[in-house]
Formats: sequence, structure tokens, C-alpha cells
Amino acid sequence: MSSLMDFFERESIAIYSCAENWSEAIDLSMGNLLQRKYITPDYIQAIKETTCEIGPYYLLAPGIAMPHARPECGALGTALSLTLLREGVSFDAESPPVRLLIGLAAKDSDSHIEAIQALSEMLCEDEVIDELLNANNSEELINIIQRY
Repeated sequence: MSSLMDFFERESIAIYSCAENWSEAIDLSMGNLLQRKYITPDYIQAIKETTCEIGPYYLLAPGIAMPHARPECGALGTALSLTLLREGVSFDAESPPVRLLIGLAAKDSDSHIEAIQALSEMLCEDEVIDELLNANNSEELINIIQRY
């Protein structure tokens, strides 16, 4: 059975002090996937355009978002990134500011199912979410992810 960490590379787990707005938060979240050629710039554009059209459809839980687009929008591989913002950024007026972004690239509709299942297991526990939000460095984030 694969572990959740199999879907991440260490470089794709990062902490930033803040993002100016939701659009920059998406850039921070997807930047590493773009650099490592899991997605094309079109993929990021698709996330932003869809967000403008229908709102942040990828909010998972208070303070947590999973930005992603459809595979045909420019996903070249399947991978995850994890971005923690010290200061939350607002995605819409109704939701609390987002501090944890899990960027998802999925090259087809099946390859990421395992990752999503492991993620939901990890994120269904409030104390784990607190641990993630309060991590001091990416090493701590990696240690939490490695438990799943």
C-alpha cells in the first residue's frame, strides 16, 4: 500500500508567511508542480478562471483548500503539493481565511483516488489539522504526512 508521502516530493512542501490574495496563494501552491512539470501554466489559469466563475470550489474544510483543475486543463502527471501560509488568505466572504493549500495535479480521473483517500483520513482529525497549521518547518509537515 502506498503512503501519502509517495504523492509528494519534499520540495513540494513549503511554508510562506503570507500571500497577497487568493490568486497568489494558488500560484504558491501550484508553483512547485509547475516547476517539476506535473502541470502546465494553463492548469493554473484554469483554476483561477473557474474560481472567478463559480467561486472556490476546492475548499475542503475551514482554513483548508485543495486547488485543482480538470486533467485535460494541463495536468501532465499526478502529484500533490502542500503549502502552509502563516497568515490566512481570504478566498470568499463566507469562508474563514485559508492557511493550508494542498495542490493537486491529476493526469486522469483515477490516478489520484488513493491520494485523496489518504488525505481525507489525515484531514478528518482536528488535532492533525492543528498540527499541520502549527508546524514550524517543512520537516514537521513531512513527518505528519508520513504517518498516513
